[in-house]
Amino acid sequence: MWGQQVLVDNRAGASGIIGTDLVAKSPADGYTMLLGTLGNLSANPALYASLPFDMQRDFAPVSLVVMVNFVMVVHPAVPAKTVKEFIEWARARPGQINYASSGAGGAPHLGSELFKSLASVNLVHVPYKGSAPAFTDLLGGQVSMSIDNLPLALPYVKAGRLRALAVTGPKRVPVLPDVPTMSEAGVTGYELTNWFGLVVPAGTPRDVVLRINADVVKALKMPDVQERLRGMATEPVGSTPEHLGTFMKAETAKWGKVIKEAGITAE
Repeated sequence: MWGQQVLVDNRAGASGIIGTDLVAKSPADGYTMLLGTLGNLSANPALYASLPFDMQRDFAPVSLVVMVNFVMVVHPAVPAKTVKEFIEWARARPGQINYASSGAGGAPHLGSELFKSLASVNLVHVPYKGSAPAFTDLLGGQVSMSIDNLPLALPYVKAGRLRALAVTGPKRVPVLPDVPTMSEAGVTGYELTNWFGLVVPAGTPRDVVLRINADVVKALKMPDVQERLRGMATEPVGSTPEHLGTFMKAETAKWGKVIKEAGITAE
């Protein structure tokens, strides 16, 4: 695999459905792979009434690749310096505090709805067409809060243009060692980590799946690869196909529950 030419076909659109469908209908020969995320590998089945493919039937897992840390950030004008203070501030203003997301059904939206549920706060969702315009308005103070990926937010946090209240994974991150996890901040049971997983069309020969898996895991163990990924607040993983399959099912159940309870529908 490594040393050979690799063509990346970025089929954007429809929350990843276009690209996912392309791979689902591709030959099961190991030459076409999908690098998917929490959204198209686990959340979309709950967001859409029907899809042109079935994640369990039409794909074979290869490896969990990376975990992307998320962070809860607020505009500096927000008086809260901690998650507890933010919750108290929001509870005193039900329906008056807004938060930005990259769009309905994306990880920032799902993570914020999970926060609303566990913290018992009434926040107003303001969806954008991507994280970049969402952060533009957050930096301008048009919205008060966002829970989005740490690599995007980090430069603004370091520059003092946004205030980080909590990271959303199971442990603190080296690039923001003084920022607590959401659980440490008092929101028990909260965990959100976006992730990327590699899958291939169902029917791909087992030996081919294992060969691709071995190459991916080997690459993710390279010191220079790990250093570069961790420098972007992203954690390299590398896993067995079975682990990714189990993980995807658990994520589908978890976020499907959030989507149903919050009444989230795809735009």
